[in-house]
Amino acid sequence: MSGYGISRWDDPKEINRKLKELTSQPIWEVTDDYYQNEIMPYYDEKCKKSKAVFEESQKYIPGGVQHNLAFNKPFPMCIDRAEGAYMYDKDGNQYIDFLQAGGPTILGSNYEPVRKKVIELLNTCGPVTGLLHESEMLIAREINKHMPNVEMFRMLGSGTESVMASLRIARIATGKKRVIKVGGAYHGWSDQMVYGLKIPGSRALLESHGITSGAYQRTDEVRPNDLEMLEKMLKRNRLKGGTAAVLVEPVGPESGTRPVARDYNKGVRELCDRYGALLIFDEVVTGFRVGLSGAQGFFDVVPDLTIFGKIVAGGYPAAGGVGGKKEYAGLMAAGLATGKHRAYVGGTLAANPLSCVAGYTAIQEIERTDACVKAGAMGDRLCDGLKELLDRYGLPFVAYNQGSIVHLECTGAMSFDFSSMSFLKSASGLLKNKDMMYVRKDSMEKMGAAYMANGIITLAGSRLYTSMADTPEIIDEALNRFENVFKHVKKTDKGLVK
Repeated sequence: MSGYGISRWDDPKEINRKLKELTSQPIWEVTDDYYQNEIMPYYDEKCKKSKAVFEESQKYIPGGVQHNLAFNKPFPMCIDRAEGAYMYDKDGNQYIDFLQAGGPTILGSNYEPVRKKVIELLNTCGPVTGLLHESEMLIAREINKHMPNVEMFRMLGSGTESVMASLRIARIATGKKRVIKVGGAYHGWSDQMVYGLKIPGSRALLESHGITSGAYQRTDEVRPNDLEMLEKMLKRNRLKGGTAAVLVEPVGPESGTRPVARDYNKGVRELCDRYGALLIFDEVVTGFRVGLSGAQGFFDVVPDLTIFGKIVAGGYPAAGGVGGKKEYAGLMAAGLATGKHRAYVGGTLAANPLSCVAGYTAIQEIERTDACVKAGAMGDRLCDGLKELLDRYGLPFVAYNQGSIVHLECTGAMSFDFSSMSFLKSASGLLKNKDMMYVRKDSMEKMGAAYMANGIITLAGSRLYTSMADTPEIIDEALNRFENVFKHVKKTDKGLVK
């Protein structure tokens, strides 16, 4: 499809079949000999400055890092410089960067045209004024230009804040209270959304510590790619006051880690219309990465509200926002209280000039350079190369991609699904497999450590984002490094339910 970074759409049933095969056998991972004699010496001998910073950080920062993505086995790398397709740690080691800050830098890290505009702003206005800046209008207008469904846009500080705002809007607009999310999806860390994270069917059993049950009492969870279960939940909710919104990641939960059928989103749209719920697209990752018109353009589906994050500030801080049809987006409060029913949102540093200028410039540059298509082509090249290597070495790992979002499942730690309309059935399946899931997660992180020691940065060893800065030569070099890891992978006796 012209203008989009996704050139093909794999059948989720086939991907899930392969993932089931992967998790039905013991774990395959790098040998202990390779890990102890080649991987660990790399960290001990060549990453001493990173280790020293991390050890000092543990005295002052919970867990030693300020962001969950930063923690890697055996310890986090301290990055000193980022440029294009590469990052460099404090010891001077170079890495091919397939993390890309978790997805926002589709133009490549520290992209010069955006950096120049930000420096120009800092030299004149500074990063924040507390008053209106023209860039606020410019970025909202630019988003509307590419996503006509986003008639109005309110910029906030993060994707988490934007999800919170969208749910308030949905409840005001519909007069209903319940919200439905897809199991395994991540929609930020607000109390009502820390539910069914990572593993479908997990509900409040894995991550909802410190949150009172009342906070997620009106949050429901359904199985990924299952329209029948979604309709059953919508019907059930009619007896409980109705569903205000259905919230989806359009390429599937966790940036497509759980892929959906090509027509899934159209089916969700139809069900939302039938049951009077708003459809909310979480495009924190897909917005301006799948294409300039986002996943909603690619799938030709009109959501009522769209959640933004990451790329909306061009890789700079305070990246978030919510937009959509005027009748809904216009329900967000602005200015002094009016006494009318409005969704109260805000943030002193939301829509600061620095973030708005960076985002506005980045979106213009994505259009000028055709970045989505270029990054997507490199995602295809990387994925195809990984598949060839897996076949060559007889490994059961599963590789697939949605354009520039590439998945490499080596243990299947995130592929389990305990979804059920019955809490007892979900809990029983989860508790039975919990220990085995954590063993597989540990192995996934071990593979990530092996990739890092070979000069490749991934997201937790299982997800890779390509950018416009990647070239065929860089992708081919990365594949050589992956091969160096794969040749040391063997089957173990770990990872099965006893």
